[in-house]
Amino acid sequence: MSQSRFNHVFIAQRVSLLRTLERMVNNHSTAEDLLQETYLRVTRALGERSIDHLEPFVFQTARNLALDHLRARRIQSRTMLDDVPPDVVESIAAPASSAEDAAHAERLLERLNVSLGELSARQQQIFILSRLHGHSYLEISEKLGVSLSTVQKELKLIMAICIGVAERLNGD
Repeated sequence: MSQSRFNHVFIAQRVSLLRTLERMVNNHSTAEDLLQETYLRVTRALGERSIDHLEPFVFQTARNLALDHLRARRIQSRTMLDDVPPDVVESIAAPASSAEDAAHAERLLERLNVSLGELSARQQQIFILSRLHGHSYLEISEKLGVSLSTVQKELKLIMAICIGVAERLNGD
């Protein structure tokens, strides 16, 4: 398989490869970097051996590079904190808050708890799944058997309630 054939395939599939990488890594510039690395890796592989099914090889190389990137990022985020001794982490001073700030936060939590307690059971489930468990709207809609639109509308209403509680408390 010649380099010129690969160049033709790469140019023809560039947009599709880039979209695939962007979906995987959720970052355009990282996807561009991975696309360039894909080109270099496939060029190197072509210099070492013959590749019968070039297009699938290119896509698999790109996917593998994206997975390696995601794995490295996950390990880095885990080890950033893991590499710091616990006594150092615990000795980092938190921003000082006054007794007034603490009392204000406690009043806010109490009022939010009351307001959220008045929501329907489904609304409470939607709120908990979204804000506490980090589920996507689609995951919530599938889990609760409601439409995506329902989840969006309910969360919009719930967030409006939360904002209203905070504004009323700040106005007091």
